[in-house]
Amino acid sequence: MSDGSRTVNDVKTFLKSSRDVNLQQMMKFYDQWAETYEQDSVLMDYRAPHQTVDFLNANFSGSREEVLVLDVACGSGWVAKLMAELGFRKFVGVDGSKGMLEQAAKTGLYQDLRLALLGTEPLPAQTDAFDVVMIVGALRDTFVPVSVVRELCYAAKPGGYVCMSRVDPKSESGAKYKVCLEKELQLMEDEGLWTRVISQEMDRYMMDVYYDDQYLYGTMYLYRKALN
Repeated sequence: MSDGSRTVNDVKTFLKSSRDVNLQQMMKFYDQWAETYEQDSVLMDYRAPHQTVDFLNANFSGSREEVLVLDVACGSGWVAKLMAELGFRKFVGVDGSKGMLEQAAKTGLYQDLRLALLGTEPLPAQTDAFDVVMIVGALRDTFVPVSVVRELCYAAKPGGYVCMSRVDPKSESGAKYKVCLEKELQLMEDEGLWTRVISQEMDRYMMDVYYDDQYLYGTMYLYRKALN
């Protein structure tokens, strides 16, 4: 179902098929989904890319044309396309799905695209290299483990920004992930690795796959890496 006849219920049924799979199986699922990912996400009223890019843009004062952006879990390149509309020009993308990277390549926005299964493989990014590090939608249970957050920080330049969004799934594992993530974010701040610039709740992150007429919510975070 790659044409315009695909409905919200079709997409929900498709997404439910990925429940209780491991990370490798999830990447195969995304390979299969890549061609219709963006149109399906619009049907699901997935607002995280727009909300997170606007959140960064409102709190970023640097030269958008000159900064180098690391787009982690870049998927089809949706975040880069939105950032490009705001003047950002230089992108490196990382994702665990070959199919998604093929879609990202079609945007023509990325200087480089790198395949990596985050959490099982090191983040393929040079330390202290990026002005902005983005991760939208992937900070959740069964996707990207909390430990990867330190790698995001390491990839940023001293004084660079790390912008993240996180969904709140209605599950025990989702609640546990939120607690672990926010504990790690605070620990890294206590260690002097970065400082929190701002955080903001996300209204209507996307439709809930399992409950009709309900939405999931989430949180956006912006941190600035320490200068030394």
